[in-house]
Amino acid sequence: MLNANPTDLDLLEATAALQATTAAEPLVAVHRLRTGESAQIRQILGHPDHVHRLEEFGLRQGTQVEMFRPGNPCILRVSGNKVCLRSEDVVRLFVRPSCASAAEAVAGNVE
Repeated sequence: MLNANPTDLDLLEATAALQATTAAEPLVAVHRLRTGESAQIRQILGHPDHVHRLEEFGLRQGTQVEMFRPGNPCILRVSGNKVCLRSEDVVRLFVRPSCASAAEAVAGNVE
């Protein structure tokens, strides 16, 4: 089972970034979105039970989400509902921002 320590979470984030680079698709961690930014969920990494729980809330690959409130916990708008996520959760969501300028801003290339 996956432990919720920062080392495991960093490894998950690095793995997703590598997979995104290979697929030529700019993925970012969902917590990097700013208020009002929309993105499509592309990867959910974590223990299968935790991933399944998020899917029950409507967070699954291909779903469009909007950052309602960033921070810890962050609040996402999903299909008209709001879902609250803590950053220390053992599941990581990786998204593709809806436009290229959002991807650059999320990656820290634009201020």
